[in-house]
This record gives sequence, structure tokens and C-alpha cells, in this order.
Amino acid sequence: MRGIGLDVHRDFCEIAVAERGRVRSAGRIRTRVRALEALARSLMPADVVALEATTGTDRIVSVLERHGVRVVVANTRKLRSISEAKAKTDRLDARTLARLLMAGLLDEVWTPDERTRTLRRLTHRREKLVRARTRVKNEAHAVLGRNLIDRPPVTDAFGKAGRAWLAQLKLPVDEQLTLEGCLRQIDFLDQEVGALDREIAKAALEWPEVQRLMSVAGVNVNTAATFMASVGDIRRFSSPRKLVSYLGLDPRVRQSGNAPARHGRISKAGAAEARHMLGEAAWKVTLTAGPLRAFFHRVRARRGPQIAATATSRKLVVLFWHLLTREQDYAFARPAMTRNKIRQLELAAGAAPQKGRRGVAGNKSKAVFEAKRSLSRQAEAAYRRLISDWRATGPAKDGAGVTRGRASQKALEGQSRAAG
Repeated sequence: MRGIGLDVHRDFCEIAVAERGRVRSAGRIRTRVRALEALARSLMPADVVALEATTGTDRIVSVLERHGVRVVVANTRKLRSISEAKAKTDRLDARTLARLLMAGLLDEVWTPDERTRTLRRLTHRREKLVRARTRVKNEAHAVLGRNLIDRPPVTDAFGKAGRAWLAQLKLPVDEQLTLEGCLRQIDFLDQEVGALDREIAKAALEWPEVQRLMSVAGVNVNTAATFMASVGDIRRFSSPRKLVSYLGLDPRVRQSGNAPARHGRISKAGAAEARHMLGEAAWKVTLTAGPLRAFFHRVRARRGPQIAATATSRKLVVLFWHLLTREQDYAFARPAMTRNKIRQLELAAGAAPQKGRRGVAGNKSKAVFEAKRSLSRQAEAAYRRLISDWRATGPAKDGAGVTRGRASQKALEGQSRAAG
């Protein structure tokens, strides 16, 4: 077996070969499909290629794996021997990769399959366009602020009613040009986001896991698709705690000597886009009755709304892990709401609208709809009763449970005997 180190750049790849304890440079190739295919054909069946995770890595891995080459993608954050080296050249970086590969010291990252890569590109592109659209809208609002104009009297300043209100404003010529330019950019970005929404909807209809996650109130197709694009195969995670850590929603821990451990802010490692979408879903959860909303309110009463939203995001990740690994639907799902989400997904993908009236979100009557909503309210009330005796506790001692924030069964039994 030989270890092949590739230091990847936009136009070329530096190659190094590690064999029998020695490392040598092997020149450069262009970062193009034909050159990579030629490299793959020149390798032995047992050779392994190592490269850093960077822009274009997925495409390089796809080309090499198509020719039967085993590829290891190294975690860039943990390659200190490269990032902190005093002498840093492309040739030395390639040699370091080959040497670490042969020593078994590379921290390998997961490489997604083609379906996951495609969905990841779509959701990433959509997120960038939405951020760009938000910046343009903020610029338009800044024009109004600079000219001492009241806030728009409508909810959406860029909808039909909002634009009619903007059209009657008297602005300086240069500010009017800026505002009109912002409106044109918003129209263009709306079209681009709509095109991506159609492609994401088509992908979601062929991905049962995405539809299962959408059964949770507050979780739309963008949240579910971004989550699956970031995570891929849920079987990679043996526990929900590992999935939480992968998405950067686990708290930082500081501990030294005999001092107790201190838990700080979340680590924010991993996919930032997935964390952002989960955060939005956490706020939407508070609008629908159910255990998740009760959990949010419980944490908010002690720690404030921001920490409560982060805790609810983490709770959603744990819930997602259980739903996907057990292949079960959400116990507190409202079927009519889920059917409505799936129907909206079909329409976004280009399905023909159905004529006729089907009742409230597919229900036969409003009474049925209210009965299903009542079940969610009952679940929320049951959760509130469950945690009504909850109290914060310190580290485990004197019978206190190992689960933070809840007394152990032993302690509760002791209290019962004392009361008797």
C-alpha cells in the first residue's frame, strides 16, 4: 500500500507519495477531470489518496472513486501539522498529508453520496440568495430611515400593497433610483429563490426522511431538507448526543483540577446553515400547542428566550434522530397539517392544482380539525404536569440523580418516607 497526498488548489494539485517509510514528491497535475482520471489509472489497487476538505473536494473525490480509488478526506481543522508549520509550501503540505495517512493520524470526515451532495448544493445556494435578498431589503429600509419616513403601514413593504405605498413616496432623485434598484433586485432574487424551491421540492418528494421530519409542527421543507443535506445517512450517528455535537449544538465544557466543570456557549462546530434553520424552526414551534412548546416555555422562564430557542433546537435534533432511526412518525403529529405540507410541496414541484373544496386542510369538518388540535393541547398540558415538580440541582451527590435538573428516584423515595 502507498499513501498519496494531494495538496489541492484551484488550478493544480501537488502530489506526494509515501512508501516503505519514505516520502517523495511526485510533481503536479492540473485540477481537471482528465488529469485526475489519468492519475487514478496510474495508481495501484491498494493505494489510498488523502486530501484536505476544501472547495471542489466533492468533485475530486467523485472522479477518483469512480475509478475505484480509495479516498480519505482529512478534517482541515485538525491538521495542525500543516496549518501551524513554520515552513509551509505546497510540496511540504502534500508530503505531510501522505506521511500522516500512512501513520494513521488523519481525522477523516464523512463524504456524502451524490444525492446528498446535490441537495446540499441546492440548500446552500438558496441560503445565500435569501441572505442577499435580506441585505437588499435592509438597504431599502435604510433609504426610508435616511429620509425620516415612517415605517410602512403594511406587514410586507415589498408585497403588492407595500409597493403601492412606496410608489407614492416623495424622495430625492438619487434615493428614488436606489429604492427602484432595490426593488428590481428583490424581484430577481425572488425568481431565483423560487426556481431553487421547485428543485428542492422535487428532491424532497423522493426523500421519505424529509417528509417524515415535516410531520413535526414548525418544521418546513427548507428546515428538513437542510438538515438531511447536512447529516446525510442518520445511521452514522450511534446516539443523538453525537448528532447534537456534529451540528455544533453541544455546550463548551471547561474543567481543570478539582474545580467543577463549567458549561458555556454552544460549540458552533459543523453546519452553520443547519443550525440556523433549526433555530428558525424552534421559534415556529412556539406557535403550535404541544410538548415542544411547553419545553420552550419552561426553559424561557429560567434562562430567557434565546437560550430557550437554542435548547429547543437541540431538542429538535434529538427528536429527529429518534424519528429517523426508528422509522416512526411523530407521535404528536397532526395528520391534516402534514398532508397540507406535502400538498404544498407537490404544488411547488409543479403538480397541477386540484379543483374543488376539500374542507379545512383536508378535514371533513371544522369539528374534526378542532378535535385534532385539542390532542396537541392535551399533550402540552401532560408535559407541563410531568415537569411541574422540576427543580434545578447541582452535581450528583447525596442521592441526587445523574440527570441534570431532576431528582433521582432514590431521593424522591427518601422524601416520601420522611413525609410518612
